[in-house]
Amino acid sequence: MSSSEVGNGVFPDDVIIQILTRLPIKSIFRCKVICKSWCRLPSNKYFIQLYNEISSKNPMVLVEVIKSVYINSNFVCVDRFSGISEFSLDFLNDRVKVRASCNGLLCCASVPNRGAYYVCNPMTREFKLLPRTRERPMTRYHPNDEATLVGLVFYPSTQKYHVVLAGFYRSFGRRPLDSLVCLVLDSETNVWRRFVSSWNDEFTHMNKNQVVFVCGSLHWLTQSYSYILVLDLDNDAWRKIPLPDELLNGSGARIYLLELEGSVSVIQISEVWMSIWVLNDYIREEWVVADRVSLRCIKTFIPSAFPISLNRDFVFLVTQRQILVYGRKNKLWKEVYSVKSSVAYPLWFSAHAFRSTLFSCGQNSDYS
Repeated sequence: MSSSEVGNGVFPDDVIIQILTRLPIKSIFRCKVICKSWCRLPSNKYFIQLYNEISSKNPMVLVEVIKSVYINSNFVCVDRFSGISEFSLDFLNDRVKVRASCNGLLCCASVPNRGAYYVCNPMTREFKLLPRTRERPMTRYHPNDEATLVGLVFYPSTQKYHVVLAGFYRSFGRRPLDSLVCLVLDSETNVWRRFVSSWNDEFTHMNKNQVVFVCGSLHWLTQSYSYILVLDLDNDAWRKIPLPDELLNGSGARIYLLELEGSVSVIQISEVWMSIWVLNDYIREEWVVADRVSLRCIKTFIPSAFPISLNRDFVFLVTQRQILVYGRKNKLWKEVYSVKSSVAYPLWFSAHAFRSTLFSCGQNSDYS
C-alpha cells in the first residue's frame, strides 16, 4: 500500500486516513502505539481539520447524568445512530458544571470556587483554567457570583476561541438590576475585556443554556419570548432581534432557540405540533417556516420534550429520561438513549449540543 505526504511527516494511505477520521477519539489515541506515523496523527493539522469536517456532519447531544449534588456526574454523548460514549470531567480536579458548548469545546464553571472557569476538550482531556475575572474580595455590594449568561465561541478554521460572561448587577445603593456587565476573553491574549450596558431582562434555565453563535454574534432567547438578545463580539454591543408575530400569538406554546447550519432558528412546540422557524435574512430580520412536524406519536413526551440540536436531516429532543431523534426526511421518530436507573434531575436540565473535535485548547492535558 502506498503512502502519502501529510504535513511534515509520512502517513498512511488516504483510505486509511479516511477510516481513522471516522473513529471515536479514544480509539484514535489507542492507535498511536501502532507506529510512529500514527502516533503523530492526533497532532497533525491536516488530520485535525479532516476529522473536524467529518464530525461536524454528525452532531451529538451531551447530557449530564446527575446522581447527587455531592458526587461528580457522568456525561453521555449520543448521536443519531444510537452511538453512545461516556466520559467524566474528573481530569479538571474540580467539581464543575457545564455552562456552554461550541464545536466540541466546553466552558465549565467551578461549583466550590466562584469565579473560576475552564475551557476544555472532554474527548482529548485537555483543558485551560481561565484567569480570574476579578481580584476584589466578595462583599454584599460587590458579589463575585456566577455570571447570568455564559457564551463560548470556537472558530475551527483558526483554532481560536472567546469566552463571554455577562451578568446583571445592582448599582451601589440602588435595588433595580440596571447594569449588564459583560466580560470577554480572547484566547490569543488570555485577557478579559469589560464593558457595561443598560439592559434589564430575565432568562430561564434553558434559555441560558441554549446560546447560539451565528454571524459573529451570540444569541440568547429571553424569558418573555418577545425577542432574541444579541451580543455583537466585533463591536462589544448588545441589540435585539424580534420574533415573528405568529410565534408570539401561539397560545400556550413553548419556544426554544437553536442553530441550524449557520442560521438562527427557533422551535415552537404546541400540544400536537412542532414548528421550525429560521432567520432566513439575518440583516433584514426576516423569518420563514422551514418545517412543521406532528407530535401525535410522541404525545406522552410533549410536556417534557426540549429540542437541543438541529440540522437539515434531523432534530434531537431530550425529555425527562430519554433522548429522541426525528428524521426530517423519513419522518420517523427514534429513541436513541434512555436512563435506566433513577436520577435526581431530568436529562433536559443539563443537555447541550455537542460534537467531537481534536482541537487543543490549552497546555494542560490529562489524557489516559
